[in-house]
Amino acid sequence: MQPLLPLPLIGVALAGCLLALASPGRAATYYVSDGGSDEADGLAPERAWKSLAQVNSAPLQPGDTVLFRRGSVWRGSLRPHSGAEGAPVTYGAYGDGPKPLFLGSVSRNAPADWQQEAGGCWSTGGAPPEPQTPLPAVDDVERAMKWGLHTEAEAKASRAPVAGAESPAACRLECAASGKSGNQIQLIATGLKLDQGRTYRLQMSARCTQPIVVRMPSLMSVGPPWTGYSTGPALRVRRLGPETTIVSQYYTATATIENARLTLYLGGILPAGAALEIDRVSFTACPAEDVPTEGVLPVDVGNIIFGGEQSCGVKVWKREDLKTQGQYWYDREFRKLYLVSETNPALHYNIIECALTGHIVNQGGTSWVVYENLALKYGAAHGFGGGSTHHLIIRDCDIAWIGGADQYGDGHRTVRFGNGIEFWGAAHDNLVERCRLWEIYDAALTHQNGGAVVQEYNLTYRHNIIWNSEYSFEYWNRPEASETYNIRFINNTCLNAGHGWGHAQRPDPSGRHLCFYASPARAHDTLIANNIFYEATKNAFYAPQWSPEAVAALQMDHNLWFQQEGVMVSVCGRSYTLADFAKYQSELAKEPHSITGDPRLVAPEQGDYRLAPDSPCRNAGMDVGAVRDFAGTPVPQGAAPDIGAFEAR
Repeated sequence: MQPLLPLPLIGVALAGCLLALASPGRAATYYVSDGGSDEADGLAPERAWKSLAQVNSAPLQPGDTVLFRRGSVWRGSLRPHSGAEGAPVTYGAYGDGPKPLFLGSVSRNAPADWQQEAGGCWSTGGAPPEPQTPLPAVDDVERAMKWGLHTEAEAKASRAPVAGAESPAACRLECAASGKSGNQIQLIATGLKLDQGRTYRLQMSARCTQPIVVRMPSLMSVGPPWTGYSTGPALRVRRLGPETTIVSQYYTATATIENARLTLYLGGILPAGAALEIDRVSFTACPAEDVPTEGVLPVDVGNIIFGGEQSCGVKVWKREDLKTQGQYWYDREFRKLYLVSETNPALHYNIIECALTGHIVNQGGTSWVVYENLALKYGAAHGFGGGSTHHLIIRDCDIAWIGGADQYGDGHRTVRFGNGIEFWGAAHDNLVERCRLWEIYDAALTHQNGGAVVQEYNLTYRHNIIWNSEYSFEYWNRPEASETYNIRFINNTCLNAGHGWGHAQRPDPSGRHLCFYASPARAHDTLIANNIFYEATKNAFYAPQWSPEAVAALQMDHNLWFQQEGVMVSVCGRSYTLADFAKYQSELAKEPHSITGDPRLVAPEQGDYRLAPDSPCRNAGMDVGAVRDFAGTPVPQGAAPDIGAFEAR
C-alpha cells in the first residue's frame, strides 16, 4: 500500500499523475466520422474511419489519439485501449457542432418494425428458431477443454464425468441444494484460445430431469477481475427439459487470449434434486455473417425513450402485466419486445429508442485513458462501466438517459441497474471533471465494490453538474478487509435527486444525493466540500448504517443543502430535516461552515446552473486546489472560491 497523504496534498499528488496524462507524446491521430470508410487509414479527416468496430479493433499504441467528428452518431459500445504512463490513449472530438454522440440503443421508428399482437400489444424483434442440427465431430478444441465445478455458500452439487465419453464435457451434474444466486453453482470450462475480432459459436447438447431456464455460458477471464471477452449478441436464455436439446450462443472475441473460460451459472436455477446432463459442448470459429442479427433485440431492453425524450416506457416483468399504454415487457428467451399501444407504436410515438443492456464505454481493465467532449445516451447498463481501472480522465462529457436493465436476468428478481460513471472494484487515480449527467436510473457517479478485497483510492469528482438522477453520488465497499481512501467529491452542483425517469417505476424508489450504503471497508481521507445539494425526494445525505466513527471520518464542509420536505440527513440511525441542520452540525460535529437555503441559480429550469448575483454560494467555499470551474473560469474570482460547479465572475 502506498503511504497516505494529508488531504491538502492529495490534489497535488493526483495533479502530478494527471499532468503526465494530459501531456503525452502522441504517436498518431486517427479520425472517425459516420460518413467515413473503414477501408481508409483514418489518419486525416478526409480519410476518416467509419465504425466503432474499426476503432475497437485498431492496434492503437500508447500516445495515440482517436477523434470523433462532432455531429456524428454511433450505436454500440466503445472498448478503449490502454495507454501508458505519460502516454495515454485519448478519445476526443474534432470539427464543429454538437459533441459526437454514442447511443446504446436501437431505433424502432418504422411502422414495419412492429407486429400487432393480441391484447392491445405490439411486438418487435424475435430470435429465429434454433436449428436442431447435429453437432460437428469432437475436435482438438473440445478435447482441450478442462472442466470443473465450483460451489459456494449453501449451494451443494456434484459433477460426475461420463465414463468412456469422447467429449470431456460429457457429465451428469446433480444438485442437492440450489443456493440463492447464480455464482453459487458454476460449471466451468477452461483452456479456450481466442483471437481478437473472431466470432465463435458455442453449441451445447443437454437435458435436465426438471424443467429449467438457463442463461448461456459467459466467456471470461479465468481469474479476477473476471473480465468478459466477447461482444455481439448477449447471452441467450434457453429452456431445458427431459428431452435432449441443442442450444447455441455466439461470441465475438475482444482480446487474443491463450486461456479463456466458459462459466455456466446454475445457482438458484438448477432445483434441488434435479440433474443436468451434458453430452457435448462444441466451441468453433465461424464467419461473423453466421450470427443472426436481422431484427433481433439481442439483450434486455432497460428503457424505451419516446418522442425525442418526451416520455419513457414502463417496464413490467411478466407478459400478463401488460395492460396500459406505454408498458413493455422483454421476452428474454425469444429476444422479443412487447409494448402496449392503442395504435402502431411508430405512428403513436414517432421516435422510439430501445435502450439495450451494455456499457456504452466498456472500459474494464483499462488504464491511462483520456475521454474528452463525448456524449453518451440511451444505454441500459452504465455509461462508462468496468472494473479494475486506473489513471483515467473523463472530462467535458455528457451522459444521459442511462440504465434500467434487468440486473440478474433470472426471471424472478426484479432488480434494475445502471450508473452514469461507475468505477468498480480496484479503481484508483481516476478523475471525472466538468461533466453533465442527467436522467440516470441509479447513480450519476459512483465507485463501489463487492466480493474481492480491493483498495479504491485517489478518485476525484469535481465541477460536475448532476440533475434528475436517482443518486448523485453512491458509495459502498465490501468486504471489511478492503479499503477506500483519498476520495474528493468537490464543487459539484447536484439537483433534484429522484426526479428522473426511473424513479416512479423503480421497485425501490429512493432519490438521494449522497447515498452511502452499508460499507464495512475502512474509509478515510474523504473530502466532500463546496457542493450544492438541492432537493431530493428522499434524503440529501444517506448513511443510516454507518457508525458515528465512520461518519466522523468524512471530511465535509462548505456545502449548501436545501430540501424543503422530509428527512434531509439520515445518518448513524439519526434523522434531521432542513430545520434540524444546526442540530445535525452540533450532534455529529460536522460541516461548521456549510449553509442551507436556495442556491439561487440563474435559470435552472432552462439548464443554466450558474450562480445568480444574490446567490449565497458566492465566496462561501473553501480552497480545495481548484484552478478552473465548469466553464473554464479561473478560481477564485472573489475573496474565496464559490460553492458549486461554477465560479461567478
